Amino acid sequence: MGPIGVAASVAEDVEWLRIEDLSAAGTARRAATRLAEQLAFPPARAAEVGLALTEIATNLARHAQAGSVLLRSLRGVGTAVEVVAVDAGPGMDDLARSRRDGHSSAGTLGIGLGAIHRLADDVDIASTPGVGTVLVARFDADRRAPVPADSTAAGLTRPITGETVCGDACWIRHIGDRTLMLLCDGLGHGPQAAAAAQRATATARAARADRVGPEELVSSVHAALSGTRGGAVAVAELDPAAGVVRFCGVGNVAGAVVTDGRKRGMTSAPGVAGMRARHVRRFEYPLEPTSVVVMHSDGLTGRWTLDPELLPRSPTMVAAALLRDAGIRHDDAGVIVARPHRVAEGS
Repeated sequence: MGPIGVAASVAEDVEWLRIEDLSAAGTARRAATRLAEQLAFPPARAAEVGLALTEIATNLARHAQAGSVLLRSLRGVGTAVEVVAVDAGPGMDDLARSRRDGHSSAGTLGIGLGAIHRLADDVDIASTPGVGTVLVARFDADRRAPVPADSTAAGLTRPITGETVCGDACWIRHIGDRTLMLLCDGLGHGPQAAAAAQRATATARAARADRVGPEELVSSVHAALSGTRGGAVAVAELDPAAGVVRFCGVGNVAGAVVTDGRKRGMTSAPGVAGMRARHVRRFEYPLEPTSVVVMHSDGLTGRWTLDPELLPRSPTMVAAALLRDAGIRHDDAGVIVARPHRVAEGS
């Protein structure tokens, strides 16, 4: 039996904030400070997180179109607040210049980037002129004990407009070189859909992930969702040593493997986990070292493509861009992005 491991940190999507005018900057600052305080940040550090969110939200309000901010909690060896900001604004053609204090332009996040870099422990920005900008920033509670990032897999969820809870949920675990990940789309929206999706991820957390494969995990979730609204569920296992992705799903959670720009869909069986799941079957697909695996609920249109310039970036950034470009506002949305995970010898 190989070594058992988990993702470098456990991420939880806490709150999405629409940034439509300058008044939203105060709302974002208060929400970020509140989350930092809940995670037991020192008061001075919590204030710094709030200041950074003021900068981010102010610039989204001034320059962006359809700007949004996601606040996430990260728990691992330490704790952190992660901020994901996305927009469909004009973008920036010179990020290095935009990072300099005092620079002002029509580009999203063009003002205050220098301050954000100083306050955050890690910042990643991707901006495409005419398309928009994605910013991912991490703020550690203790800057001497950074929360290690998972550089190979990330999941993001977003509730339907008007709801505060999301009926989609993600779970990711690394077991040696293998990555096992689950996405559940609870039937409908609101608290009952969220309860079904959370039961699915709780079932995955309780499973002996080193001993189960996708079909066993889907079967366990199907049994666990009995008595709930049920939902669509899919599990993918990335096994770089074998060069395959093993995929099993019930319902309309979509999966695809993107290799060298070619997108290959993965097959789920019809049905509803917790209600009807007659044929739980595993399928295998080639996995190359450069492959990217994407799973998403029907809160994203299936007509997405991956920007080649984003492919080397963090999976959180790629997932955020997919939510921005392919997300559907009248449905809950969930997406997982993963690459082959290799553990160095002796680790």
